[in-house]
Amino acid sequence: MKAVVYKGPNKVAVEDVDDPEIEHPGDAIIRLTSSGICGSDLHMYEGRTVVKPGRVLGHEPLGVIEKVGDAVTSFKKGDRVVVTFNVACGHCMNCVRGFPSACLTVNPEMAGGAFGYAKMGPYKGAQAELLRVPFADFNCTKLPGSPGDQWEDDFLLLSDVFPTGFFATMLAMVMPGLPVAVFGAGPVGLLSAYSAILQGAGQVFVVDYIPDRLELARSIGAIPIDFTISDPVAQIEALRSQYSAVDTLLPGDKKIQEVVSDVQNLAGRAGVPIDITRSDPVAMIQLMRAMNPAIVQSLLPGEEKMKGVMSGIDAVGYQARDRNNPSKENPTQVISDLVRLVNPTGHLGIIGVFTADDPGGSDEHAKKGEYILPFGQLWEKGLTVGTGQTPVKKVILMLRDMIIAGAAKPGFIVSHRISIEDAPAAYKEFSQRADGYTKVIIEFEK
Repeated sequence: MKAVVYKGPNKVAVEDVDDPEIEHPGDAIIRLTSSGICGSDLHMYEGRTVVKPGRVLGHEPLGVIEKVGDAVTSFKKGDRVVVTFNVACGHCMNCVRGFPSACLTVNPEMAGGAFGYAKMGPYKGAQAELLRVPFADFNCTKLPGSPGDQWEDDFLLLSDVFPTGFFATMLAMVMPGLPVAVFGAGPVGLLSAYSAILQGAGQVFVVDYIPDRLELARSIGAIPIDFTISDPVAQIEALRSQYSAVDTLLPGDKKIQEVVSDVQNLAGRAGVPIDITRSDPVAMIQLMRAMNPAIVQSLLPGEEKMKGVMSGIDAVGYQARDRNNPSKENPTQVISDLVRLVNPTGHLGIIGVFTADDPGGSDEHAKKGEYILPFGQLWEKGLTVGTGQTPVKKVILMLRDMIIAGAAKPGFIVSHRISIEDAPAAYKEFSQRADGYTKVIIEFEK
């Protein structure tokens, strides 16, 4: 069969590899109809993990069962299934507690397993024509329809990115009516914002610097924030203060220019020169709140301290861009901004990947996943913090049924559909965050 194989930093190849076989009675073999290229695949592609050359990549499989082992009872040949990126047994202490992402039996190296990923067990990846699925009764989810139908893209996203976006909102304790900020407008960030909107969040801000991704955020009803204009924390708090309805801000739009101009004019009249790009966000927001009588009149004494958001999501991880110089990395930029932005007693969900082994880290601490964080401010504000791999099985049935009912259509993030032969070129473009590259799906013959 053909498969995408990691060859070393910034290089993958499509090679012929051995077809998988049933190795245990609980296995199933899936013939793939679609397979995603994930942003976390880029960590390996770019040499930022300890994965060895020769590994078949990919962990987002959708397809049809080709054959099953003797112990598989829930599925048969011809069933359409999506497979969770977590490889889990379904019966260990963590699995039965609802944490298959930390399964204790599938990986001798650590808790948790996954297809085609560094340190996550010996399982071959899903960017291939065929895939062996261990513990198939647990790791497969049955689907209606047929390959290539109107649900193909949406169902594929159930393998990882849609549950991951939804899980981010669980980590950040998103609640109806309350404001949310998502940093990162890649697939996970966009689907985190989408999940927050589905749950009735009052305002959802999405922070990034890539125009086409910010445009996608706007298309789903989120408020896009370009961090290259000015401090994103200041922008969000200013918008929270002055505008109650969902706005559609993008670089160059009239509204953001009005906000900047209003603050500068008010500061000038007060005799306080202010540079928006380097200003104290607290001072700027205090000025902005003073300009909005409706906000001021609704506050009880002390409530001006809640000028941020209640839920913040880091959907970027350890390859975050430096706000002042997006060509450079600053692993803690997003977390630091969110600690400033999230209100006292609020919640921070860190769904972006952090790893304890980063060969490309900027120093010896970063190479071991060790960073300086504003923990004092986090503690003083009483923030809760949630992290970790997504337990896909916990939410996949709910999200599947939302798709079937027409209540959710996560496939809006899909930008490219390619053949497996085009995967090396797609990896290169995706890694460079080329214009228009948001989510790439490898399509196989149906």
